[in-house]
Parts: sequence; structure tokens; C-alpha cells
Amino acid sequence: MKRRGGYNKEPSQNGSSKKKGENIRGERKAGSDAHSHVYERFRWNPPLLSTDPLPTPNCSCCGKPIRDITAAVDDKTSGAPAHFDCIIKRLTETEHIEKGDAIAYIGGGRFGIIRFGGRREKPAFKILKIFEWENKDNRAEWRKNVSDHYSLT
Repeated sequence: MKRRGGYNKEPSQNGSSKKKGENIRGERKAGSDAHSHVYERFRWNPPLLSTDPLPTPNCSCCGKPIRDITAAVDDKTSGAPAHFDCIIKRLTETEHIEKGDAIAYIGGGRFGIIRFGGRREKPAFKILKIFEWENKDNRAEWRKNVSDHYSLT
């Protein structure tokens, strides 16, 4: 029987010999029922994720409960979770922002003051100032608990 893929070598070429009745994984049975049976491969069983409800802590800025903990941000001073909008509001109140500029999340736990360019068909922006908000090297404990609900790897 001709084999496919990486199994095309004859037994004498690769040094191994196939015993009588032994099949290579994934190989179909020979004979009249050649299309009736395919050997099953191992199935991956995903790990069981936590079924506990996500925590709903209070915001360290406004004191209201954080309903969507996945969109929360570390408070720079306390390390407790805070509303994303509360952090934007705090930066808007404490930083001097010129007309036409905005505060935006730029990724990696950082916020920045940005200014948009003049062309409408291809708008561009320039980052004027960067605020390192979350510490990348030291993740908060509350964030680890939230990530365990979605991924165990």
C-alpha cells in the first residue's frame, strides 16, 4: 500500500520494519473496507477555566464599583484597579492640554497627549508627551486573578 506524507519511505530505507498487522497512525485499513475506518488521533482537551465570578472592586479614584474589571487600569499611586475613564479624567485635570490635543491610551500601560494632523483623507497624529502609567515588570495581583479566568497558559 502506498503511504502519504512523511510515511512514504519504505521500511528498508529508514531502518525500521513494519510488523504484520501494524498500522501507521492515520493510515487507512487495506482491503474491501478501506474507506470505512480511519484510526483516531489524540484529541487536545483544553484546561478547565475558573467558574468563579469575576471580582467587582471599587474604583480607587471615584469609589464606584468597577463592573467591567477587564477594562480597568492600575492606579499609579495605589496599584488598585480604577476605571479607564477616571484615569483619563485625572490626566485631563492635572496636565496642560492645548486646544485640539487629546489624551489617549497608547498601549503597554502608557497614556499620551496626542495631536492630530491636518489632512482629512489620511489623518495622522503625533505623540507629544508619554505617561508611563502601569509598571510592565510588576503586574498587579488583581490583574493576575482576572487573567486566570480567560487563560491558563
